[in-house]
Amino acid sequence: MTPTRPTELHQRRVRLTREPAAAAEARSQVRAIICAWNIPVDPDIAVLLTSDMVTNSIVRGDGKTITLAIRCSFGHLRIDVYDASRSLPTAVDGSAVTKTGSWLVLVAALSTEWGSFLTPAGKVVYFTLAFQSDVPSGGERATAGDRHGDCEPWTRLARRPH
Repeated sequence: MTPTRPTELHQRRVRLTREPAAAAEARSQVRAIICAWNIPVDPDIAVLLTSDMVTNSIVRGDGKTITLAIRCSFGHLRIDVYDASRSLPTAVDGSAVTKTGSWLVLVAALSTEWGSFLTPAGKVVYFTLAFQSDVPSGGERATAGDRHGDCEPWTRLARRPH
């Protein structure tokens, strides 16, 4: 039986204190939600990109808190990171790597889409990952040796045959 894929809107917002522990909490939240909502994306990529964006907000952001918004609907997982800084990241090219660091290069390379915009309280940086037909939902158990991360760090997702 094919697992049910999320088609309606799911969302969660998590307020994090702007300190180094926020990156670990954000990784944990994203991995848990991918599992709970059975989202067919590579959880390792989602966790990596989330960690990079939150770390950037910790290092370069303003304010005491960061807000992590996780949304899933109609074929995409979207992660937003809100902070109080008004400085938007620049487009990825050779000069952007030296100005913003490698985090933006990873986000641009591995996400389906990314962007940023100003809010009355600061800015948001986001990325989306499109659902993959060959990645099982987050709740499925894994076979040893597969390269995709699972909900639990000691297991791996098994690919389904096409």
